[in-house]
Amino acid sequence: MKLPLNLPDLLRQRTVESERIEYKTGWNPDPILRTLCAFANDFANLGGGYVVIGQDCDATGRPVFPPAGLPENRIDKIQQELLAACQLIQPPYFPALSVERVEGRLLIVLQAPGGMNRPYKAPASATARHKTWHYYIRRYGSTVEAKGADEQELLGLTANVPWDDRLAQQARVDDLSRALMLD
Repeated sequence: MKLPLNLPDLLRQRTVESERIEYKTGWNPDPILRTLCAFANDFANLGGGYVVIGQDCDATGRPVFPPAGLPENRIDKIQQELLAACQLIQPPYFPALSVERVEGRLLIVLQAPGGMNRPYKAPASATARHKTWHYYIRRYGSTVEAKGADEQELLGLTANVPWDDRLAQQARVDDLSRALMLD
């Protein structure tokens, strides 16, 4: 898949606000699954977000360069585990995945737009024998469990997908109007 934006700009947070980007040094399914669930819920209608696996960040959340990267021999295994993990999200949710090379290091970039079937919930632990599911949302730059009024508001957003987040798989470039875009 080709990313719809310039990866160096994304990593340096020039095209997407920091609350819509989550950096993970390595593959750890539990926090990644919770973050994907939160982006899919798109509680603040920001358009979802991006999870960059293989990219470390400092204490302020800014990316550290060069990226840590992922071993090339682990990329396929991580993708298989990610596929299994995303099936645990209820209803199942699959972000767009792109393997990218930055400064000679491999990263997996997950583009996670707001989902069409929200609300989504994910297990607190993907590997637990007895799973407990929770709704997750983004609060500033963090993924948190939706509780109380936030959970009720999230449930109220059911089937209310913002126009900008609706997928039009059958759309073609010819469908775009230059005049409307300029306007």
